[in-house]
Amino acid sequence: MTSTGEPSPPPPGGVLWGLAGDIRGLLMLPAALTLQVAHPAVGAGVDDHSVFRTDPWGRGERSLSSLQLWVYGGEAAAEEGRRLRKLHRTIQGTDTRGRRYHALTPANYAWVHATGFPVYQHASRYLVRPLTDAQERALYREWLQVGRILGIHDRDMPQTIEEFWPYYRRMLADEVEATVVVRELVAADASVPPPDRGSVLLRLLLKALWPLLLPPLARFRSFLTVGLMPPDAREALGLDWTPEQERRLLRFGAVVRRIVPVLPERLRYLPRARSARAEWRAGPATPGGRPGTRG
Repeated sequence: MTSTGEPSPPPPGGVLWGLAGDIRGLLMLPAALTLQVAHPAVGAGVDDHSVFRTDPWGRGERSLSSLQLWVYGGEAAAEEGRRLRKLHRTIQGTDTRGRRYHALTPANYAWVHATGFPVYQHASRYLVRPLTDAQERALYREWLQVGRILGIHDRDMPQTIEEFWPYYRRMLADEVEATVVVRELVAADASVPPPDRGSVLLRLLLKALWPLLLPPLARFRSFLTVGLMPPDAREALGLDWTPEQERRLLRFGAVVRRIVPVLPERLRYLPRARSARAEWRAGPATPGGRPGTRG
């Protein structure tokens, strides 16, 4: 708990601290987001209420900023959790199976959060390193802690890895489907407007070059989205993945694993993570060591 009695973010120097702020985490997010919207209620909510089609860059920036607050935001993490719950209070409708949904229905809200764990666990094998059994358990505990920040009650999330995997497999068997939004997110020919962030000169340049840049970028995004999704989730959604694609992903992962660890911290970590790590290093030593000793 924080000094105000709110749920605390995951501990500095933990497994999630090393993953969530690393630039390799950006490559994992599309797979997690796609698995989220494979739930009929979540997919319908995004299809009906999200601006991901009209403002994809702004939507992505806001989602990333929010995630960084959950992990590195200190006492601001709980405030971000309250903001998100308030934002989702009005999101409701009918899903693809004709069922009424609400974004904050515990089962729906918990699934959105739950998807992060299997994607982190699977994608780390390619982009970082396979997690040990102890690291997987620590990551799950830390992900549960993030869930509490978001307002997810313990009764609505499996509390151990042993309980999580049967829940996850049941969701894959009974709930998830290739929703309209899933098909859009994995499309190799997706239509995305040019980025609207950065200097005027950069935006003008990207707009001029976008017809040339978009096709290979869309194919690469599709490749990573499907490849970094756990194989059982791919199978449940009917997404094709060939041995040649697997070999390409292994080669790509090998390059990433060699390059990213030797980058300077200002390039390897996102700004909020970098600031949090610097602040922790400047503080008193803790039993878990300092962040500079990990990942």
